[in-house]
Amino acid sequence: MKLRGRVLHLIKKKYSGSEEERFGPTLAAEHLAEEDGIVVDHETLRRWMMAEHLWSRQRKRRKPCKRRERKEHFGELVQLDGSFHHWLEERGPRGCLMNMVDDATSHTQARMGKEETIWAAANVLRRWIEKYGVPRALYTDWKNVYLRQATPAEQLRGEVPVTQFGRMCQKLTIRIIAASSPQAKGRVERNHGTHQDRLIKKMRRKGIDSYAAANEYLEKEYLPGHNRRFARLAAKPEDYHGRKLTAQELRQIFRLETERTISNDWVIRHEGRYLQLQPGNRRYGPTKSKAMVCEWEDGTMEVYYRGERMAFTELSGPKPKATQVLSPPARVQVARKAKKDHPWRRGYQNMKPWIPSRVPTGPGRSLEYALPLRPKEQGFASVRIPTQTDIDHN
Repeated sequence: MKLRGRVLHLIKKKYSGSEEERFGPTLAAEHLAEEDGIVVDHETLRRWMMAEHLWSRQRKRRKPCKRRERKEHFGELVQLDGSFHHWLEERGPRGCLMNMVDDATSHTQARMGKEETIWAAANVLRRWIEKYGVPRALYTDWKNVYLRQATPAEQLRGEVPVTQFGRMCQKLTIRIIAASSPQAKGRVERNHGTHQDRLIKKMRRKGIDSYAAANEYLEKEYLPGHNRRFARLAAKPEDYHGRKLTAQELRQIFRLETERTISNDWVIRHEGRYLQLQPGNRRYGPTKSKAMVCEWEDGTMEVYYRGERMAFTELSGPKPKATQVLSPPARVQVARKAKKDHPWRRGYQNMKPWIPSRVPTGPGRSLEYALPLRPKEQGFASVRIPTQTDIDHN
């Protein structure tokens, strides 16, 4: 008990404090051993600290965010998001429901497609404008469809990065607001859950098995009934939508625009295609001028130069060179055959010992050379070579 009292006294004195300052049992056990020379198991210390209310198992939780009040006017803010789900169940492929929900009234507009692309977002926004008019702001997430980070070159030039969908919204004077978390645009997220429950079951009863049939059902039956049931009146009666645009105005807005450099012979390259512009009375090509290539969802393409539409014909581009895999050159192999009297063809029994051409002369002098022994023997043998004196005596 004396040890427990001493340990708890040190905990209160050195390792306690506010919720942010106090030490946990594991860290406190380490410092007790290092600084105070008291070794206590961290689990034992945990029980002692909890008994004295010096520690609790309560986890740190983030402070809950305050709910944002609805906007007061219809069209002041519209939340836009895509929901990936097996909407057609086993009858069709997995798809994405592009969903728009008005923040003030919960009015909903939706279209189904394959992916959350530029055209998917543009089509659902265009349908909203045709019904209600141009909203003032869109609340989206940080996907590249809506907003993107600036490239290093754009940062050096001080340019604000704009996506194709962002350019469409700029022409419509719609402000895009990016949410920092899914909870920030909780209205459209909760709306996804409602559709994933009700819409799937209703389409199952109808036997819908394609995106086209699903969109037709959404427009004619599902969305009108959904809005009658779940939409509410705005806090204030003023409608903040802009005017409804004509079909021609919408066509000029909802398109992809890309700048391309014009060469001296009035040719531009776009998406791997070579387009020969027809300049009319212009004789010489502009120097480093830009042409605007406009594309629509149906594949229609138009080219504009200084606001004037220009005719063009597509050229057959240069054929890519076939990459030829070069095999390494074959190595010439020369067959070498040893002669009949070559040492390789002679056994070691027939090999003569090597004798140097110059042998020291003089009476009683001999030389010893190390010659290899037969394979069965090991090492070398010393062989005595007779000198000229020995030969004369014999």
